[in-house]
Amino acid sequence: MLEVRGVSAGYGTAQALWDIDIDVAEGEIVTLVGPNGAGKSTFVNVVAGLSRAWSGSVVLDGQALTDLPPAQVCGQGVAIVPEGRRLFPDLTVTDNLDIGAFHPAARAKRDETYERVSSIFPIVVERRNQRAGNLSGGEQQMVAIGRALMARPQLLLLDEPSLGLAPVIVEQIFDVIREINQTGTSVLIVEQNVVEALELASRAYVLENGRIVRQGDATELLNDESLQKAYFGM
Repeated sequence: MLEVRGVSAGYGTAQALWDIDIDVAEGEIVTLVGPNGAGKSTFVNVVAGLSRAWSGSVVLDGQALTDLPPAQVCGQGVAIVPEGRRLFPDLTVTDNLDIGAFHPAARAKRDETYERVSSIFPIVVERRNQRAGNLSGGEQQMVAIGRALMARPQLLLLDEPSLGLAPVIVEQIFDVIREINQTGTSVLIVEQNVVEALELASRAYVLENGRIVRQGDATELLNDESLQKAYFGM
């Protein structure tokens, strides 16, 4: 499904990623973990078209995404839940969700998708007329995920979905991600909450200083004592 090959990227003259290769199969949950500043957000932004790769390729179902602007990447089936949620605080919950369905194909099935999002997040119905900025952090994250789902993506990108949330809310969010995946959406999740991310995913990549240093079965990586000490703070 998603094939990333030899991607290098950065900001200005500062390089953040070196020759990254990552795959996500159809129906799979893959996580990219690593310490703060490792380049995880840069990578997910490259896949979403928010940052340009200096070299290499990003391909989804045979369609090259590398040089496409974000709107066209979304139209090809990729939606992102960005770090910090980035909702429009003065708009209502419903208005924020509708922004996710801006692409013509998604707009045509807006009502159907809204019903699905409402079933996953009942809070969307309860708070639909409230300003997004008045919601709690957990509620905002639910709206941010709902907004991404309104685009009807094949691949859902999540950048630090647990950031700033209480443990009980994090558990709810990860349960929802698992439910979304079970309905057929592939997931690539970037996380500092390593244990939760590895328990959720089937495969994982470990990113350090902009390079992939380990990859493999998520459970095996979680139980690897050397990785626990070096990267997971265990």
